[in-house]
Parts: sequence; structure tokens; C-alpha cells
Amino acid sequence: MPQAAGFSASGRGCNPPLSKRLHKTAETDADVAVTLKDVADRAGVSTATVSRVLNRQGRFSRETEARVSQAVAALGYVPHAAARALASRRSRTVGAVTAALDNPIFARGVQALENRLERSGYGLLIAGSDYEADRELKQVRTMVERGIDAIMLQGDSHLPEVYDLLRRKGIAYINTWVYDPASPHPCCGFDNEQAGRNVADYLLDLGHTEIAMVAGISEGNDRARNRIAGVRAALEARGLTLDDARIVERPYSVSDGRDGLRALLRRPGPRPTAVIGGNDLLAIGVILEAQQSGLAVPDALSVAGFDDIELAANIAPSLTTIHVPVEEICTLAGDYLVARIEGRPARDHVALEARLVVRQSTTRPPAR
Repeated sequence: MPQAAGFSASGRGCNPPLSKRLHKTAETDADVAVTLKDVADRAGVSTATVSRVLNRQGRFSRETEARVSQAVAALGYVPHAAARALASRRSRTVGAVTAALDNPIFARGVQALENRLERSGYGLLIAGSDYEADRELKQVRTMVERGIDAIMLQGDSHLPEVYDLLRRKGIAYINTWVYDPASPHPCCGFDNEQAGRNVADYLLDLGHTEIAMVAGISEGNDRARNRIAGVRAALEARGLTLDDARIVERPYSVSDGRDGLRALLRRPGPRPTAVIGGNDLLAIGVILEAQQSGLAVPDALSVAGFDDIELAANIAPSLTTIHVPVEEICTLAGDYLVARIEGRPARDHVALEARLVVRQSTTRPPAR
């Protein structure tokens, strides 16, 4: 009759003492795994207590936590993730699909999310979609197959298949960087259209009427579309228009911002006196190209952006921009996802303020 793994035919446990099991054999030159019981014995607690401490569930004293942590470190114990997931029906892993991994604002957000999850004992899987809906769907499927407990998405333009998959699998999710109180989907962020209106209203109040945009690619990007819509609405409210000739769409990079301004300056009609970048990288590219072209910023051309990345305050001239509370967005998104995983109530529509930060890159338009 076959023997159960780890037991002799007599029914007694056949695992040797820990000191012997840690001895490296000549054949494998590998350590036999340390068990949860080994940690419990060294810490002088039960295996159930070790499990609670490692999973950060239930109640335990700081002294107990310290003893377990010391035992884990001394023995080099590594929990078996697959076994733990089977036992708890949780992997204690959250996924995040970000639009672009090389964008500094998104990197800050991912770091804030990871910090929040770590405090509750969760790990993070990250992927970048490059604003491609089909690629995002593939990444979500891969994360679901790996057993994630929840996922953070960016924006609210996702294929229906994404939502259907998450609902079928009972996986909590939240859309970030966006806020819509009427959305059927959980969201944490700000109103991108209103933020677009705010930056345009500021330039209009300075006296600018010749306003243009170097916007992000709007296809598949609701944030870019809504920012354009906000700028357009602000101009229309004052009897002005944002013609298509005054908008160029480019990927989010400094070099694309430079190319965007060159394209605007080649177009017929009055030269813009103010340019709004779809994000700070584009706006910084506009500043650099303006300076290269002999246009002083802000005396000849005012420039504003979105995001408030670190470079925005340190470029010369410093950049007027919309400050996006990225750390708060992703921390609160992490709060929501952890609460949902653990069956606790949580706010599923959270609005934050994206405020205007006025710096040196904007001023009144030049006299004509």
C-alpha cells in the first residue's frame, strides 16, 4: 500500500530533527525546507500563532510577533505561497496594471500602493499596458491565472471583457486617476475634465485667448480625452474655441512635447501665446523647444502641464501645473482593495482634489 508523504508505514512521522534536516547531502547539496512547526518550536508558540503573525490576522502581542520574526530570521523560513493560498483561498497578492511603467507619476503611484499593501502583508504584481486595451486584457487574464486577490486599474476605459472576468472570478478592483460619482465601477481619483477647465480658466484670466494643447493620445485614454474636453469647455464658456488645428496629440515624453510645439508653430494662423501640455513631460518638452526656437518662456509663450512631477518644480522656468495627489490616490485604492479582500466595508467612490500650482512658466500674454 502506498505510504502517505512524510509518514512511515507504522503511522509515525518520519521527518528527522531540524538539526539533521538542515544538513546538506552530497547528492543534492540543498537544504530540506524548514517547516511552520520548526518556527513555532523555536519561538515557543503554537503553529496557529505563527500562522496568524505571518498572515497578520487575528490578535497577537508585539512580544509574540518579535519572537516569531526572530525565529523566522534565524531559521531562514520561507512560507510556501501555493500551500498557503490553497489553505486560505487567498494568494495575498494584488495586481496593478499601469498605463506606462516609465512615467514618473505612475512609478510614484505604484510605490505608494506597494507601501500600503506591505503594511497588511500583501504583495504586488505590476504590468504596463502602454494604453493598449487588448494588452491590458491579456495582462489582467495572466494576473487572474496567477491567483491575485484584487487589482488596481487606471482610468475607466476598459474592455467589457476585463470587467466580466473580474466579476466572474469574484476579484475586487478599482479604477484610479478618475472620479465619476455616477460610475457603476469603484473609483478613486479626480475629475480630469474639471482639472482641464481649471488650468484653462487660469490662462484665460491672465488674458490669453490664443491657447493651444500638446495633448496625450486620446484613443484608449479617457484621461487625455477629458482634459481636452475641459480645456475646450472653458474656452467655449468665454466665447472662444479650441479648434482641432490648435490640438496636437503625442505620446507622453519630453521629445514628443518638443515635436508637438514644432507642429503647432508650423500651422497657419496666429501663434499661440499659451500651450497646455497633456502631462508634465509634454509641457517640459514644449518649454525646451520654445527656448531652442528663441521663444522666451513665459514672456513670449506661457506653458502649463498636468501631474506635478518632481522635475516640474526644478526646471527653469519652473512649471505651472495641475498637482495630482498620486500617493493619496494609490494609498486609498490599496485601502479599498484590502478591505474588500478581507470582507470589510469601504468607500467605493472617492474624490480627491487636483489643484493648480502656479509657478514661473506662465504670465500675461505679450502685447500685440
